[in-house]
Amino acid sequence: MPRERVIEIDGSRVHGIPSLYAELNRVFMPGESWALGESLDALDDLLYGGFGVLDGSEPVRVRWRDAATARTALGIETTKAYLRQKLARPEVYATAPAQRALHELEAGRGETYFDLVVRVFRDHANIELILE
Repeated sequence: MPRERVIEIDGSRVHGIPSLYAELNRVFMPGESWALGESLDALDDLLYGGFGVLDGSEPVRVRWRDAATARTALGIETTKAYLRQKLARPEVYATAPAQRALHELEAGRGETYFDLVVRVFRDHANIELILE
């Protein structure tokens, strides 16, 4: 029986969105000549596998150590800044979804960037994400 693979993310390395993707590249893309961009869509593509350390639909356990540090770093203020950057570039991003997300955050109901990243991981049935 094949052993399930375990990959560890170090949440203490995450201090914002750029450092999150630096950590994801360190963990998932060693030896690649290119890096994953700062994008939830790029993260989703990575988790489908086929490049980096993932081979597709193989079962993988991802342990996110010190997730609390990352949760704080990718919290409400970081997410608001991320959404405001999208709103400032209407030629690139659809502003209506970003405006709705910002409104939800300001009302105390929205998802943080950390929540969005966790959701991307959990959308992949072969990946078990463990927040520690």
